[in-house]
Amino acid sequence: MQNRFTIGEVAKLINVPVKTLRYYDEIGLLEPAEVDKSSRYRYYTSEQFEQLDMINYLKWLGISLKDIKAHLEQRDVGNFLQLLKSERDATLAKIKELELISGRFDNRVKEIEAALRTTNIGTVTIKDIEPRTVLKLEEKLGIGPELELSVRKLEKMTFGRIPLFIGKVGITVSEENLRQGNFDKYDSVFILLEENIDSMLSAQSLIAGKYACIHFRGSHDQSKEYYNILLEHIAEQGYCIAGEALERTVIDQFITKDRTYHLTEIQIPIRKR
Repeated sequence: MQNRFTIGEVAKLINVPVKTLRYYDEIGLLEPAEVDKSSRYRYYTSEQFEQLDMINYLKWLGISLKDIKAHLEQRDVGNFLQLLKSERDATLAKIKELELISGRFDNRVKEIEAALRTTNIGTVTIKDIEPRTVLKLEEKLGIGPELELSVRKLEKMTFGRIPLFIGKVGITVSEENLRQGNFDKYDSVFILLEENIDSMLSAQSLIAGKYACIHFRGSHDQSKEYYNILLEHIAEQGYCIAGEALERTVIDQFITKDRTYHLTEIQIPIRKR
């Protein structure tokens, strides 16, 4: 049997597109054993099939054509082993990153599903809440453009590592303003952090413990009456305020245009008198 195969025959035998084989020839990764001077037809030998198998295998592992070509030119076992180790480490890093992304999806799905199940709208509940980590920008601010500018400043503090989105960004009302009824005077804007990667930033912990919480349909500009409901309930139940209030919108107009689903939560830390 003649050891001479056209590019079309190789493509069928190895299941590689003709276009790919031509590209391999152009970049010097797999050159044909012979090129007919008159017809310019490319011919390959069976010995090159194993080289093509190696190329396909390394591509399947995610190794770049540039690195594959470098290996085939050197054919050094030490370099080959290092190539595999480097790609393995890069793959493990990608897996870790995808696990983080998957966790973010899980957190957001759980929060929105919980929000959609919420039925005690406008009713105060007492919750025991675990410690949380936030990145906070402390400055006096109000609703509207002033708040949005503060959010942009906070975003810059993350150096692009944490995209801002509804549900994780909130504002605080100081204990003093709570006592004075200044519910529209905010003292900071914050991002709830989700994972260890964010610990590189100037993060701080929110106190764990009991919180008086309330959900309402709407956003920050409708919050005043719900602060009053919260404070009345806190007093009636024999509690007192133990820190700043946290207010964050969970579902807004950018998630759904149906206002009946819009949801904001206020949490006030409390302790027994």
